[in-house]
Amino acid sequence: MKGYGWGKIWPLVLSMILVGACSGERKVNIKEITSSPKTYIGSEKCKTCHLEHYDSWKGTLHSRMLQDTKVNLDALVTEINPAVIRADLEKIPDLKVPAAQVYIPKVEEIRYTIGNQWKQRYLVEKGGLLYIAPVQYNVDSGRWVNYHEDSWDKKPWIKGCGGCHATGVDMSKNSFSEPGIGCEACHGPGSHHYALPKTAVFEKRMTIANPSKLPAGVAVQICGSCHNRGKSTKDKTVEWAVGYQPGKALETFFKSTSFAAGDVKQMYANEFSKGHHQQYIDWRQSKHHTEGVTCTSCHYVHQLGVPSTRSQTKSAGSKECLSCHSVINNNLGHSIHSFANCVGCHMPRIASSAESGDLHSHVFVTLLPKDTLKNDKIPNSCQTCHKHKDANLVDLQKQFEAMSQLPKPQGRVIENIVKTKPVK
Repeated sequence: MKGYGWGKIWPLVLSMILVGACSGERKVNIKEITSSPKTYIGSEKCKTCHLEHYDSWKGTLHSRMLQDTKVNLDALVTEINPAVIRADLEKIPDLKVPAAQVYIPKVEEIRYTIGNQWKQRYLVEKGGLLYIAPVQYNVDSGRWVNYHEDSWDKKPWIKGCGGCHATGVDMSKNSFSEPGIGCEACHGPGSHHYALPKTAVFEKRMTIANPSKLPAGVAVQICGSCHNRGKSTKDKTVEWAVGYQPGKALETFFKSTSFAAGDVKQMYANEFSKGHHQQYIDWRQSKHHTEGVTCTSCHYVHQLGVPSTRSQTKSAGSKECLSCHSVINNNLGHSIHSFANCVGCHMPRIASSAESGDLHSHVFVTLLPKDTLKNDKIPNSCQTCHKHKDANLVDLQKQFEAMSQLPKPQGRVIENIVKTKPVK
């Protein structure tokens, strides 16, 4: 090849590399594969090509939402001790079933655990169907509480929670392809994607939903399909989006709940959420929604490498807010709390997963004492702080209004400072 420049040789070398790389590629009929129905294959197959993303996902709560105790008994975060459980239940007023009669599953009866951060519930099998046992362990407080103790075996888990706790749920077969929120929960069934060779670049891409490449308004609905509460539009007896696939319009498959529709248990009178997994309902009411700030603007789903925060936000606490709101006015309301704890005021803990007030509101507005007075005793940002928790609401609102009208404190430069002579 003497006399040839590298610019002429490189195309030849590249073609040889490609031929060598492709020579071992299995031959497949692309049209035949893509014309067959898509099926779920499981996250374990996804990791063969996407190992780093898989490893990151394994560190999230999504991967631990539903765990098979027959595979991993350590999924149980506490002991199942009937004496301890009943002692805690006896402290709860107004139980619908006497504490001594509440069903407590034996360890060998527990098929799956649900959750492990705020609380843990337990799935047991009865008549070929899975049901949530009527006892729940609250992790942070370390206590046992009741859970539908009088009606726990009246509604199968698959109808109430199945589609958001497991991946590839099939109502007709009463089955699912994978416990937990796996890759295909957000990317869709992966059989076509897995079957196609890497050389079929464009066809392979078209067979899977990539939320990062979808229009933002559609991508955020993937999160909204589970971080929500309401009813299926396809089956009124089911409380998740039956038939929904990532990339589709959620409203076709699911109708969110509301206070106006009579849901006083899960919603406050001003339509802020009381309960867990309802962040999408809150976000829809926020300025973030109207300005195009979506869930993944603040949260990562799987992040390569060791994440900087285990709360699945890109930065910790108020640093996340200040990454966009870098300039704030530290007068009026902000002059009261100049230490800039955005989350404390604008995302007060008013919702509950296990214990009251263990989750942040996602409407991103400060709730004032007047909001509590107006909206059926909704908690307010001021009283979530221990200093004001017992304050009179009317007086507290007056104090806020008076203090928030004060101008920004201004200091004065002191000149000619007298310096003391050093002591000898």
